[in-house]
Amino acid sequence: MTDVVDADELLRRIRRGKDWTADQERAWRERAQSLTATDPEGAREASVRAGAYEAVLGVLEEIVDPGAAERREVKQVT
Repeated sequence: MTDVVDADELLRRIRRGKDWTADQERAWRERAQSLTATDPEGAREASVRAGAYEAVLGVLEEIVDPGAAERREVKQVT
């Protein structure tokens, strides 16, 4: 990747990646739920994959909106 990009383009790319990651996480969570009764091993694997996407999503969200995760966690606790 030798193209020079400005901050706005970089932010757009991160947001696109964040949206894609959120879609993947949601899809793997749904797959895990649908496999729970018929394929426990497959459901476990899907759950692990969803967790990995969740972790990546958390990092990307922190880049785009620093501190947002902490504000959400405080709201959930109260």
